[in-house]
Amino acid sequence: MPEAHGEPPRETAPGAAPPPHGPPLPPLDVMASGQGLRAMSATAAAAERAGFDGLWLTEGGRTSFGAATAAALATSSLTIGTGIAVAFARSPMVTAVAARELQEATGGRFVLGLGTQVRAHVERRYSAEFDRPGPRLREYAEAVRAIWRAFRGDERLRHKGEFYRFTLLTPEWSPGPTALPDPEIHLAGVNPWMLRMIGEIGDGLHVHPLHSPRYLDAVVRPELAAGAARSGRDAADVTVVVPVMTATGDTDEEIARERDRLRTRVAFYGSTPGYARVFETHGWDDLQPRLHRLFAAKDTAGLAAAITDDVLDAVTVSAPWDALAGALADRYRGRADRLICYSALSGGPVPPDRIARWADVVADWRTTAGRPPTSPPAG
Repeated sequence: MPEAHGEPPRETAPGAAPPPHGPPLPPLDVMASGQGLRAMSATAAAAERAGFDGLWLTEGGRTSFGAATAAALATSSLTIGTGIAVAFARSPMVTAVAARELQEATGGRFVLGLGTQVRAHVERRYSAEFDRPGPRLREYAEAVRAIWRAFRGDERLRHKGEFYRFTLLTPEWSPGPTALPDPEIHLAGVNPWMLRMIGEIGDGLHVHPLHSPRYLDAVVRPELAAGAARSGRDAADVTVVVPVMTATGDTDEEIARERDRLRTRVAFYGSTPGYARVFETHGWDDLQPRLHRLFAAKDTAGLAAAITDDVLDAVTVSAPWDALAGALADRYRGRADRLICYSALSGGPVPPDRIARWADVVADWRTTAGRPPTSPPAG
């Protein structure tokens, strides 16, 4: 798993108390989206100054590879990852070349995050094939790795699969060998088949921001372990990257406003049938179909009202600014291998005062990393 950037581990001084028991806290990352390239360069530089370990770039109206390039050229230590790039919208060759260029631009700090998106977007927005998305994504990752081996000269390009076929790579069209390792490939997954596949072949799993601790414990970790066992490796070899939605502020009123915004976001995500498993883990089997009907009816108020406090508390974290790091630590210590503050720097240029607040959270996180858990992990 990738190591956190920042200070190296310190040896215990003579006579000092030993390090606390329990799993260490993971690297603390941030996600950004919806910004032009110059704005993304500024955001990436600010994230690095704030002390975050990594920056993940989403893909919507703008490409994650463009954003990652802007971030790569503005930073020197930050892990840069696509979180996620829509795989089927691009040939694996295009993705392999872009990832290779980003690995070079970052000096080895790039992580290739790939996902399927949903059928409507793939077929109707990208005019691409979506049939059998799980096996297709598996072969996509295998094809990218085969292309990277061909770039290095380890083997001729001879990938002949069910969905993709690559058999031509002349020297003029290859970037050639590199001393850098290939980027890690992290794949997005929600349901058991995909989680097992990622456990079998992925370097990492990119968890959807709509999740809960119970879902991570009861579904994600066991299915990853089952997949890893099929390929004879340890599940610990798969980095579990977890974006978390947060509501924070200085007052109860500010936090309540943030929670109301999260209700709408959770309802939007939850209206997609593919995410029903998260709710079902809690016994809320009727919630996703209800959200789907409300979304189809364009009932915005009904969508938000359907996300009760119990649901919201299960899938998001609410805390004042000065307690947010501790709340995240209590929930995700031992559950996440990288933790992403999902909406901290998204949506456009981020005001300096907000970046400063998140820098304080990162500093609190570093302090919290040296303490034992304050309470049992939330379920």
